[in-house]
Amino acid sequence: MTEIQNLQAMGAQRMTSLEIAEITGKQHNHLMRDIRNMEAAWEKITQSKFGLSSYQDSTGRTLPCYSLNKTECLYIATKFNDEARAKLVIRWQQLEQERLMQQGIRHLLVTDQDVMHEAERIVGRELTCDNKHADGCITVSDIAKVLGMETKDLNSFLKDQGVQRWRRGQYRLTENYEGRGLAQDRLFIYYGKDGKTKRSTYLVWTAKGAEMIEEMVNQEKNKKLQTN
Repeated sequence: MTEIQNLQAMGAQRMTSLEIAEITGKQHNHLMRDIRNMEAAWEKITQSKFGLSSYQDSTGRTLPCYSLNKTECLYIATKFNDEARAKLVIRWQQLEQERLMQQGIRHLLVTDQDVMHEAERIVGRELTCDNKHADGCITVSDIAKVLGMETKDLNSFLKDQGVQRWRRGQYRLTENYEGRGLAQDRLFIYYGKDGKTKRSTYLVWTAKGAEMIEEMVNQEKNKKLQTN
């Protein structure tokens, strides 16, 4: 595709003979010959020649190629076999769908605020999909509130009990508590200083995990009462 990159400025509504050759599996020099042979009849009917362009191959040579619109492409395709013709028709359909989508986005996203809202909507949809496995889970802060504790104190308690450990900037379950249905990872997406979206996860607790924590905290409280 390196040769085609030099022709992208011609727009989505034209297709080069290089692209046609790649889509249909034909050799480009053979396709160029076939197009030249068909040009005379086309010129006789339409009073126009096929568009010519050029590209640089991998050795740096400047070589000719054709640039055709949809109608011209489909005319050329009449000489193809059924499979090659179908591939070309499907590719044109994809190009037209992409163009319609781009026009729709340009029409809808008029301001920077519109763009940001659309980006947030896409991110929200991605989060909903990726976090389905964590539906119904609660954070350690939620559990701490129920138990009348500070979040940092509950995290420290769970660390002391060997339930979790601090690793790479966040708490993770220790090996003894992994795979027991106690917690899940919840994805969140944020913007870095470079303006690009970043992905990270944090631990959330299932109902089973929350019950275990409550039981461990109550047992610890009972021990302290018995000691006193």
